[in-house]
Amino acid sequence: MIRYKIVETSVVSDDVLETLVNEWVGQGWQFDRIQFAMSEASKRPAMAFVFFVREEAGPRRD
Repeated sequence: MIRYKIVETSVVSDDVLETLVNEWVGQGWQFDRIQFAMSEASKRPAMAFVFFVREEAGPRRD
């Protein structure tokens, strides 16, 4: 069974994103992607959602 972990951050900088990825990968999650939420008032993202996945044992479906 694939499980997902989504981490939200309102501080969108290379240092913060790097720290988040390294923290969760170190806990056994695999980095999947980053989704940015943009603000019309700025060219920089207002938020970021960092997605991780991992395979976990779950009930079998036959």
